[in-house]
Amino acid sequence: MQGRPLEGIRVVDYSHFLAGPYVGRCLAALGAEVIKVERPGSGDPGRQHATVLDGQQSGYFLQLNMGKRGVSVNMKDARGKEFMRRLCDSADVFVENYRPGALDKLGLGYAELSARNPRLVYCSISAYGHTGPDAHRAGFGLIAEAKSGIMQMVGTPGEPPPLLRISLGDMYTGIHAVAAINAALLGREKSGRGQHIDMALYDTLVSMHEYAVQCYTLRGVLPEQTGHDMPTSTLYGVFRAADGDLVIAAQVDDAWKRFAALIETHGGPAGFGSDMRFYDSVGRNTHRQAILSVVQPWVAARPVAQVLELMDGIDVPCAKVQRIDEVLDDPQIQARGMVVEQHHPRYGTLRLPNLPFRFSDCDTTIRDVAPDLGQHNTEVAQSLGFSAAEIDAMQCEGVLYAK
Repeated sequence: MQGRPLEGIRVVDYSHFLAGPYVGRCLAALGAEVIKVERPGSGDPGRQHATVLDGQQSGYFLQLNMGKRGVSVNMKDARGKEFMRRLCDSADVFVENYRPGALDKLGLGYAELSARNPRLVYCSISAYGHTGPDAHRAGFGLIAEAKSGIMQMVGTPGEPPPLLRISLGDMYTGIHAVAAINAALLGREKSGRGQHIDMALYDTLVSMHEYAVQCYTLRGVLPEQTGHDMPTSTLYGVFRAADGDLVIAAQVDDAWKRFAALIETHGGPAGFGSDMRFYDSVGRNTHRQAILSVVQPWVAARPVAQVLELMDGIDVPCAKVQRIDEVLDDPQIQARGMVVEQHHPRYGTLRLPNLPFRFSDCDTTIRDVAPDLGQHNTEVAQSLGFSAAEIDAMQCEGVLYAK
């Protein structure tokens, strides 16, 4: 087995909540030494975000910060500032997700850190980015979802759009940041210099539009809420069966023909499978309601398992709409190792989502749990050249905080 790709790379994770910590978790899985820096006292607000176990760590924090080393530094003390300067001088990557300009006041902005460490790859994540008229504004993933046009397209026509219930903007921006950081590290091998990566949640979500922008710029059509199916890709949507919901994707011509023939031979109307109006995508979209008037009651009369069995038999993509407990028990998820088990000294066995990285010659599964607040203060300080006496003094006086 090879070593993990980023072994030997040191990352300073000066971020909080979601997008930045997710970047750090990904880089740790790829082999980097990721040092999570938190404020004294409360630490990352994500520690108290959801499913708090003992007043110290939440499931949210445990998931996003596994595999990292943790330090907690008082930046108001000169010794704390010196600690951070040395740490950033030793780093290959710095990740932050504060409002633009906030870290300049602490001496941790790109200009100051790169002047001391020209090889530093500095990644900023914010709602709107570091340029443009909205750069100064605060924001979260929810704001970017609303602004990007994505939220307006989901849900039932005539009703307010629903919350997506996953942090699409943060996670998608985070994995783009991981890609950009790796590209910058590769570029550094040629140029000898790092650079500033400016990631915005709003930018990332706008970049996700795979058809909506073209609909408007090429045809002048504004995408609208469509409810449970896709009017431009008939038949492609969510259907209610007798005992649950499932999705069917029979929008491709060949799949549609197999699907329509099956409907006809299993209780559907005569001639449904040979109706030439439905034999190409234009015809199916034009006659979408006629198709739905047959398919919806046909599915509703059968249990999910039966419909899935019939769809699998003719190779039409389909799936049950699963609950989280069903996802965790899914043999495919188990076979792919997408739930990682970790042993925590206080909480016992933790089961958390794994990352989807799969390499033929190395294992990127993180077994080390997220750090306690300031857990690795001493180790990191020693690596930066602080003496035992200096470290003891900083710990006694709260410059290096642990809980």
